[in-house]
Amino acid sequence: MRRWLRMAVWADCLSCLDSGNLMSRVRQPFDRLVTALARLPGIGRRSAERMATRLVLDGDGLLPEMVAALEGARSEVCCCSNCGALTARHTNPCRICSAEERANGILCVVEEPGDVLQMERSDAFNGRYHVLMGRVSASRGEAHTDLHIDKLLSRIAAENIAEVILATSTDVEGDATAVYVEECLRSSGVKVSRLAFGLPARSGIGYSDPVTLSRALRGRMPVEHMA
Repeated sequence: MRRWLRMAVWADCLSCLDSGNLMSRVRQPFDRLVTALARLPGIGRRSAERMATRLVLDGDGLLPEMVAALEGARSEVCCCSNCGALTARHTNPCRICSAEERANGILCVVEEPGDVLQMERSDAFNGRYHVLMGRVSASRGEAHTDLHIDKLLSRIAAENIAEVILATSTDVEGDATAVYVEECLRSSGVKVSRLAFGLPARSGIGYSDPVTLSRALRGRMPVEHMA
């Protein structure tokens, strides 16, 4: 309780500092920390301020652990030189690319390295991956040229890929990305499919939007295939 009270008082004090040398000495390094945290996906300014306040107040505990973890990630983790998934620097190409038991001839194309982790947690895919390192997003300045399409085309030829599964997001940008990748792969002769869309597990029609319901209807399957 006392810790949270101190955090609240500290945040209020910082918000009240608006002039003088003390404000400059305190706010400048604190604002740099807030700005850095706010650059992370899903973190807004207020959330970044709360996180920064916690790190500053718990400087002898959480902060050293955070610094060590960040340094370790920078020195020990990288993206696979073949597929783009996260891997240890001493295991490059990654274990998925190197595993002989993974299904050959099937590539699952995802937008970001973190998507590979999510797919692996499902334990439903036994092929290999290719990370685009982005998506088609005019609003964020992510153009077609930023995607790793050339690498994908070279892998299709070198690894005798028979099918490419597009596992992009279901929003407008994800749809645009899937359409663009499919267009790039037409001349390769490879089969291109996309993940099915439907109702979320343990959910119902009453909680679904019209787009989800429409896609669920188009992607319906025979009852005997639902097991």
